[in-house]
Amino acid sequence: PGPDLGLVKADPGQFEQVVMNLVLNARDAMPEGGTLTLRTANVDLDAEYSARHAGVVPGPYVMVAITDTGVGMDADAMARIFEPFYTTKEVGKGTGLGLSTVFGIVKQSGGSLLVDSAPGRGTTFKVFLPRALAATLPDDAAPPVARPASGTETVLVVEDEAALRKVIRRALEAAGYHVLTAANGAEALESAARHAADIQLLLVDVVMPGMNGKTLALEFAKTQPALRVLFMSGYADNAISHHGVLDAGTHFLAKPFTVADLTRKVREVLDDPHPDLPGNPP
Repeated sequence: PGPDLGLVKADPGQFEQVVMNLVLNARDAMPEGGTLTLRTANVDLDAEYSARHAGVVPGPYVMVAITDTGVGMDADAMARIFEPFYTTKEVGKGTGLGLSTVFGIVKQSGGSLLVDSAPGRGTTFKVFLPRALAATLPDDAAPPVARPASGTETVLVVEDEAALRKVIRRALEAAGYHVLTAANGAEALESAARHAADIQLLLVDVVMPGMNGKTLALEFAKTQPALRVLFMSGYADNAISHHGVLDAGTHFLAKPFTVADLTRKVREVLDDPHPDLPGNPP
């Protein structure tokens, strides 16, 4: 990535298509493996460069270059690669629409697309998007994405959905936590019997087959009154509170949640100096 990249005006979803199509082409050009490099930089294209490359308007740009070390293309193929339905791939391997789509999106964004390639030398596609020199982010621009909150404590995750249980485990382990998992209340109690002294947080789904989350938390409270508890559910927290499942003010994480939401909330509960323990008054 280049430093201090400028802003551009482009549709994020469409530009994702540009990058994805170029990366897929690069993959297909390296059937035996190779190196894929994505590079970004602020560049200023002058009149001389414009004269050598038809359709390029001089000015400031942000460049995204995608380079592979694959089989490359000859001059005839390069002259036709942006034509709809033209493809160098075998029958059934491609429609020939990928690069024409890329070309259309880049042009629609006011940019230019150049290619440099030769047989056996790999290929580089350079996307140039006009750089906004004095642009400012709108007032409602999304804030910078925070790094996941981290820790080293042991978390017992109780979730009956296997796929979500796996995602949560990976996210928390990536943030430094030691993670134990269980699919239901019975498994959780068995795990706690083996690791009772080590568990600092119970992260539990509210609604589960058999023993629900609140009942499980109350069981833990009998032997581990200092254990922190974080409930999660696809139901809104106010709906659960109104139906008497959880006490108002209980630590709660609504599904679906992001990794940042998860790690932030886990850290918040672990750092709470006065946790409201299950079954105890606030």
